[in-house]
Amino acid sequence: MPPLLVPFRELFRPADGRDETEYVRELVEGYASGLDEDRRYVFQSYRFVDMARKVVGVGSVGTRAWIFLLVGRDGQDPLVLQAKEAQASVLEPYLGASRFDNHGERVVRGQRMAQAATDLFLNWQRSADLEGREHDFYVRQLWDWKASVDLSTMSYRGLHAYTRACGWSLARAHARSGDRLAIAAYLGSGRKFDRAMACFSDAYADQNELDHQRLAEAAAAGQVPALTGV
Repeated sequence: MPPLLVPFRELFRPADGRDETEYVRELVEGYASGLDEDRRYVFQSYRFVDMARKVVGVGSVGTRAWIFLLVGRDGQDPLVLQAKEAQASVLEPYLGASRFDNHGERVVRGQRMAQAATDLFLNWQRSADLEGREHDFYVRQLWDWKASVDLSTMSYRGLHAYTRACGWSLARAHARSGDRLAIAAYLGSGRKFDRAMACFSDAYADQNELDHQRLAEAAAAGQVPALTGV
């Protein structure tokens, strides 16, 4: 099983004539130059320590992700940033190309529109990889405030309250970023949409179970390599 983090120094080849320190400095300065002045002032109080390539989750397979570690003046206030590659939206074949030249900017603009308060260091950047090819990224703090709950230990009342809060938050984001009047008119005042979402969720859960069963069968038959018990 590959490591989740690979230090940059293990990927950089000094034999190609480039300076690792200079390469990283350009990355960090390029990111900082795109921040608003007040946020850039805060960011510049940190110093770069190390960076690594991160193995991304299922939803981001095939894209690049980097982790940057910085520390403040006394070394007791670390700042961990994540740069995730942003590619063309899957909606482009149907809705046309984005008006933003940088796909990272498209992602960041969408997050700022949907969220009442976004990450202080959320921004976008275009930078060249180790082979000199340019890629678009959006940068944010890594696990700065995210949290979740153990659904398996929740009571019915607790689960009901939690799902209502999640639904309210998602609805608010859609209302901020879309046409809230058109959305409200489409949903109406009845329960038809509620029932449709419940049916979709139930069918989606069934499909997940079928997909996992098929994967387990393929692994048992030796059709796909798998490492169990990890």
